[in-house]
Amino acid sequence: MIAIEMIRTYASAATKRPKRLKGPAVDLDHFIQRQRALALWRGIVRATTAIPDETTKKELRQFARVEFERHKNVTDIGHIRYLISAGKTQFDTMRGSLINSGILS
Repeated sequence: MIAIEMIRTYASAATKRPKRLKGPAVDLDHFIQRQRALALWRGIVRATTAIPDETTKKELRQFARVEFERHKNVTDIGHIRYLISAGKTQFDTMRGSLINSGILS
């Protein structure tokens, strides 16, 4: 009898989320899109490190940061996918312009 009660106690304790995790659990689709958004952000930061002009570098990073922060509360998975796709397109266009102008190699 005592063993069954201990098992129930452990089983119910395992279903509780740790206190260090904030907010609701995300599903697999949201997790994947979050990783894609982080990869886009990292790509932007890596590309801007190669820009020699500090003012241009700060402006581009600030623009990207504002865009990411402006959309941080979007939860619709279709809208998130659209934002990532549009962000990649915009970033590729910006990178191409910087390469053509000789600022970025």
